[in-house]
Amino acid sequence: MKIFKTINETKNFLREQRKSGKSVGLVPTMGFLHEGHLSLVRKSVNENDITVVSIFVNPAQFGPNEDFDSYPRNFDRDTALLKKNAVDCVFAPEVSEMYPNNFSTKVTVNKITDYLCGAKRPGHFDGVAIVVTKLLNIVGPDKAYFGMKDYQQLKVIQRLVKDLNMDVEIKGGPIVRENDGLAMSSRNTYLTQAQRKSALSLVKSFDIVQRMLDQGERSAKSLKEAVHNYISGFEHTSIDYVEIVDKETLEPLETVSQSFLVALAVYVGKARLIDNKLFEVKRC
Repeated sequence: MKIFKTINETKNFLREQRKSGKSVGLVPTMGFLHEGHLSLVRKSVNENDITVVSIFVNPAQFGPNEDFDSYPRNFDRDTALLKKNAVDCVFAPEVSEMYPNNFSTKVTVNKITDYLCGAKRPGHFDGVAIVVTKLLNIVGPDKAYFGMKDYQQLKVIQRLVKDLNMDVEIKGGPIVRENDGLAMSSRNTYLTQAQRKSALSLVKSFDIVQRMLDQGERSAKSLKEAVHNYISGFEHTSIDYVEIVDKETLEPLETVSQSFLVALAVYVGKARLIDNKLFEVKRC
């Protein structure tokens, strides 16, 4: 497995691979890998001749009071896991490699970023858009893989690639959960034992939504209130948002009549956790 720190090394390696007609898959990560990441890695390995995994904690997507400095990192563990999973190349640049002095370009995706985390974390998706644009340009993959736990991020990247006519297929992978149901996240490491029990309120709240749907409830406001009241009843939780939105545009809904997304962002202790689930409204 090759480990490259520079853009030129990565490009030169991949240029040689493509000369023999090999396909390339990319799995962008910020490291501190878990099974959610590795499920995407295995998908890429199965579908491509060459798999590249990027490890880069992107400062551009962190706000001034967010956890960039404390974000968990363990490069040696990450690379050992990637080698075990047959990854061909790791691209792990320094911040100065990705954003050299006088870097002055911005990439913005409008509309779909007006909601959810885009509304709560100003500038976040500009940071995501610029780093993903750079990674796609550097690696030039045939396919790139993103997890559906970051559902809005996936939709933003799909929009970005479509609007800019990028020749890459964006593939989403399902949410991978711990045995207790908690969505896997690098930030789960922040949780104490007591906070982890409270964090399970996110996934358990989806059962409330399903029960209410089965009973005929169609008011998004009523569904949101039930979820909000349930999660806020647990210790250590502070709700950032509970939203019920269109699964494509992410616009808030007043009434649910077909498929829709329940999206959550909740602080549990110092960890900001996100989760989501797609629901289908059964027609009588």
